[in-house]
Amino acid sequence: MTLNKITIGLSMILRMLVRQKIVIILLLLIPAFFLTMVQITTSDRILPFQLASVGEEVFVNISEKAISFIFFAVASSGFLVAFLALNLVQKNNDVNRRLILCGYHPIELLISILLALFSVIVVIAIYTGLLTSVFYSIDHLGSFIIGLVLIGFVYGSYGLVIGSLVKAELEGILLIVLLVNIDAGWLQNPLFYAEAQNQLIIKFLPAYFPSQSAIITAVTDFSATVATVNSLVYGFGFLVISMLIFFYKMRMK
Repeated sequence: MTLNKITIGLSMILRMLVRQKIVIILLLLIPAFFLTMVQITTSDRILPFQLASVGEEVFVNISEKAISFIFFAVASSGFLVAFLALNLVQKNNDVNRRLILCGYHPIELLISILLALFSVIVVIAIYTGLLTSVFYSIDHLGSFIIGLVLIGFVYGSYGLVIGSLVKAELEGILLIVLLVNIDAGWLQNPLFYAEAQNQLIIKFLPAYFPSQSAIITAVTDFSATVATVNSLVYGFGFLVISMLIFFYKMRMK
């Protein structure tokens, strides 16, 4: 019976997403738009940038356009998944309460939401990774896609925290935009990071390790194991917090 409820919950969530045609359109257009703008506006000059998670003295020489493709692929993936995660919790808040009154357990709903979110993360990562490879030849495409999955996992879990914690849609969107824009959309840019002051602050931000994982695997032969493990730790931290808040609110109702 529990497995049946989880399956039904997952099916409802996925159908809800598919019915929102604007969501599907944005998923397709936003990565393509970012990468096209990089192609149009960014130069081919060779620039050195720092791979801090591999070693403080490790620099890679690559074109500004190439590293911008990688960076914006990571940023757009994190941005999209964070908003979808926020949407999954906030839009379905009343529906979830009714399902609990009808016999669902909060854990069953949580599992359905997490399965739906993971499915979306994988689809976005594969699509964005393949699209990026059209613009720029990725050294290790499979590992790069895993890096995109990691940024999706970290920011998807962050989106669940905000969606569980904040009721108002506008406040939730602002909290997503502020962190994603500052972190994944700016400070994790390796061209900025190499010359940044207070790099320690940047290293503690959510997008640091998944960004490093994606960049390392995309343009070098270095191992991204440390960055991958730390990404998972960061993501699971957000995930546990979101689950506790969600479970508490749903149970109290």
